[in-house]
Amino acid sequence: MRIIVYTGKGGVGKTSIAAATALKSARRGLKTLIISTDAAHSLGDSMDIELGSEPVNIEENLWAQEIDTIHEIEKGWGKVQEYLTTLFTSKTVKDITTEELTVFPGMDELLSLIRILEHYKEGFYDLIVIDCAPTGETLALLSYPDLFRWWMEKLFPLKRKAINLTRPVIEPLLGIPMPSDGVMGEIEKIFNQLDEMKKIFTDRKSTSIRIVVNPEKMVIKEAKRSFTYLNIYNFNVDAIVVNRVIPKDITDNYFALWKEIQSNYIDEAKECFSPIPILYAPLFEKEIVGLNMLERLGEVVFTELNPEGILYNIKTQSIEKIGKNYLLKINMPFCEKNDLSLAQKADELIIRAGRIKRNITLPKTLQYLSITSAKFEQDTLNIIFGGE
Repeated sequence: MRIIVYTGKGGVGKTSIAAATALKSARRGLKTLIISTDAAHSLGDSMDIELGSEPVNIEENLWAQEIDTIHEIEKGWGKVQEYLTTLFTSKTVKDITTEELTVFPGMDELLSLIRILEHYKEGFYDLIVIDCAPTGETLALLSYPDLFRWWMEKLFPLKRKAINLTRPVIEPLLGIPMPSDGVMGEIEKIFNQLDEMKKIFTDRKSTSIRIVVNPEKMVIKEAKRSFTYLNIYNFNVDAIVVNRVIPKDITDNYFALWKEIQSNYIDEAKECFSPIPILYAPLFEKEIVGLNMLERLGEVVFTELNPEGILYNIKTQSIEKIGKNYLLKINMPFCEKNDLSLAQKADELIIRAGRIKRNITLPKTLQYLSITSAKFEQDTLNIIFGGE
């Protein structure tokens, strides 16, 4: 089974690109499910079809689903929600806010991962396309298993043991119920599910991340940051989709400056994300709504490519700590050592290879460190950061 995750800054059109990918794959004969994990769902609007919290069959080989957090809580978070409800009502919170309070920050990401895992393990679909929330929420979604792992490994065993020992004393003293062993067991089950999902997401032969951008300054800047962090977490970014490109055959003077601006940012995208494949989607004459328009979009974006295929599978960046220093490895195929030069400016690393320039956004850990050495070998640029 393949999983393709679409992410990008809010408003760039990733829902349309994700839906077009799913539609084209389904019409190629693959059983395809597209899932929206964004709390502000727009997938149904894009397809012009009413969707629900369970997969809806759109046409042959195509299903769509908008994950509903409340529905998923009732379905798979029962004991924990029951405990939280009991806890809040014990302190006289008895109105609608009780239900709302049981959906704490991060719950959307957690339950979305568990739902995706269920579909994956059922094995019914050939392809799952995930239409994610804007970039920040996507990074939270993908990194959630790591964060949860820390809590489970460091604190969970201690807390679970302490609760079992102190329950008879604390409950009468404070007048609030303590979580039962069943509640703690359900949390542990969720942890194990997230651990499974982590392995699936970092399996580069199964899962691909695709970043959707518009040829605009702020969008490209955010995409560079997310690209860096996705590489750090070892996710396979196999394509960049540049959406809403003004077609060359539009000669109206009104668009002349816009076309020039877009051309500059398209060049920047090529420099920043090389050698990742870059796909293009034009600005259509009308909005992308309904299956007919999504079909047109899919045909233009993928042309002769298989949308479900792995379009690229080489790790472009990695960071590891060596003593007090950090080693940044950057894959630079088709480059000559003598053509390479480096410069560091604020949060960016500027690499020149002959006439080609590549800007890489550095993670915060490296932004305040200096380059102490660099070596190019076997198509890989190895850069040591240290000092201040």
